[in-house]
Amino acid sequence: MQIDLIEEARRQAQICNACRYCESYCSVFPALHANRSFADGDIVQLANLCHNCRGCYYACQYTAPHEFDLNLPRALAEVRQDSWKDFAWPKGFGALFDRAGVAIATALVLGFALIFALAQALRPETGDGFYAYMSHSLMVAIFAPAFLAPLFAMSVSLRRYWHSVGGGRVKLADIWAACRSAGRMKNLEGGHGDGCNFEDEDRFSQARRHFHQATLYGFLLCFASTTSGTVLHYGFGLEAPYGFLSLPKLLGVPGGLLLCVGTAGLAWLKTKADPELGAKSAWGGEMAFILLLFAVSATGLLLYAATGTAAVAVLLPLHLGTVLAFFLLTPYSKMAHGFYRMAALTRDSARHTA
Repeated sequence: MQIDLIEEARRQAQICNACRYCESYCSVFPALHANRSFADGDIVQLANLCHNCRGCYYACQYTAPHEFDLNLPRALAEVRQDSWKDFAWPKGFGALFDRAGVAIATALVLGFALIFALAQALRPETGDGFYAYMSHSLMVAIFAPAFLAPLFAMSVSLRRYWHSVGGGRVKLADIWAACRSAGRMKNLEGGHGDGCNFEDEDRFSQARRHFHQATLYGFLLCFASTTSGTVLHYGFGLEAPYGFLSLPKLLGVPGGLLLCVGTAGLAWLKTKADPELGAKSAWGGEMAFILLLFAVSATGLLLYAATGTAAVAVLLPLHLGTVLAFFLLTPYSKMAHGFYRMAALTRDSARHTA
């Protein structure tokens, strides 16, 4: 990791530790105030615990033009972004997406969509719904390794992170506490429950918290939809396509709608937020991830709406291309932040129960 980023974040953390004005703002400050000195791993843990709500910046009396020139949200964002690149496996992939996220995501989506479009020439003689255009076995052969390989890469990265921050054995109670915090988006509530200052400067807003929750729960519903379809197919011999009142559709359609609303909202807020309070170099990569996740949900909903029409031949390759690109980019895009944040929240909970 870049030493200068760590040192600058350490300098600011030491000043915050002496001031303690923001003690109740979020989980970062109790964790920060529990230390008298900060090892590199401590700074990395604080950086990944930070949700970049920016409330501390607008409350701080030591921001520029004060000589201390504090900008803790930016300092932690830069360390956080650098840590993801440093822990990524294979190394170097994260930095590549960081520099040209939109271009890489677009190229992968279009490239994979073209491949899937050409693969329709091998369509099976029989099949219903999507399987009339591409066989189930071909989809499994492509997406099973594309799902498992990024999970393996992410597990290697998280192991490196956990070792760096001095994490020990994980307790179920700590994991549950982390899940509760993430589900509630506790660290985006603000110190008094008024919300954060991400897009409205010193004015409080719950918008980012709500859009994050829509994205999180939409993603989980879509994942549950896919999982239920897999169980129905292999466990009960019930093959797709499924009707609207089936479990995959009852989970997937609301999930897709929530995901569309959440990601569109987050992209909108990102255009309003002050780039000086985050990692400026990562702006393009972060926006690319949000738009890619939006494309996954939007093309999925359009594909479902087009069932039984000729548009399926175009929408199916496009949807599969976005999903495949999303899976493969997960360890190196902003999607990784969900894994690191859960690890940071778990580590923070362990600090309380130790």
